[in-house]
Amino acid sequence: MLSDLAISRQIFSNFAQKFSTHLDLDVALVGAGPSNLVAGYYLGLKGIKAAIFESKLAPGGGMWGGGMMFNEIVVQQGAKEVLDELLIPHRPGEKGYYVLDSVLATSYLIYKCISAGTSIFNLVKVVDVLFREVDGSPKVSGVVINWSPVESLGLHVDPLGVMAKAVVDGTGHPAEVCNVVSSKLGVQLNTPTGKVVGELPLWAEKGEEFTVENTKEVYPGLFAGGMAANNAFGGPRMGPIFGGMLLSGKKLSGLLEQYIKSAQG
Repeated sequence: MLSDLAISRQIFSNFAQKFSTHLDLDVALVGAGPSNLVAGYYLGLKGIKAAIFESKLAPGGGMWGGGMMFNEIVVQQGAKEVLDELLIPHRPGEKGYYVLDSVLATSYLIYKCISAGTSIFNLVKVVDVLFREVDGSPKVSGVVINWSPVESLGLHVDPLGVMAKAVVDGTGHPAEVCNVVSSKLGVQLNTPTGKVVGELPLWAEKGEEFTVENTKEVYPGLFAGGMAANNAFGGPRMGPIFGGMLLSGKKLSGLLEQYIKSAQG
């Protein structure tokens, strides 16, 4: 016999346990797009305590819709290693390309990320950052979160803080976290202008190269990956080819591993 009380109690108690154990992190990943999902997978394998905060109901970012709602995406040869390491189904396309069912590939990314040990909190909006002095130097030291519906409805409900040794802006085209840091704190980012430069028009070849090259620390404690890196540093967008996103996530995991080890002394 089913009990509505038992169902509700288990949902609440299990979520409360999961949430409370992720208030102090090694890495807070903002946005559950492909770059952060891949980063979350590799970080989890390395035993680094990370969590992804996604404002929408469904994690996955722009991968679900493929190109113009044709739910197929393309990955170039250089990123095949990530497809193979995460066991994501793919098939050969034209020379140097692989084609993926976007729904299947996105589902695999989400599954592999969580299975590796990185939790995803959907419907959670990062609205601000925590800014602290560490050893006399200012750095981003966490994120400020609220429920997405609270923000979208404009309700006056105070948010909560989550501490993190490093924060990743994986919010895609808006580069929301980088913009918050730049506008609220008035600091100089590690970009050509010292602020968020803004993305350029679509150019797949240059955009893919730019994404990986500019996946890096943009301010002490704050990293940019995926399309957020293109926006922050001023690179072209690239459309429905996702190799750069996958490689950006893998690069992020390596950079963050080094950063966490350095922070621990």
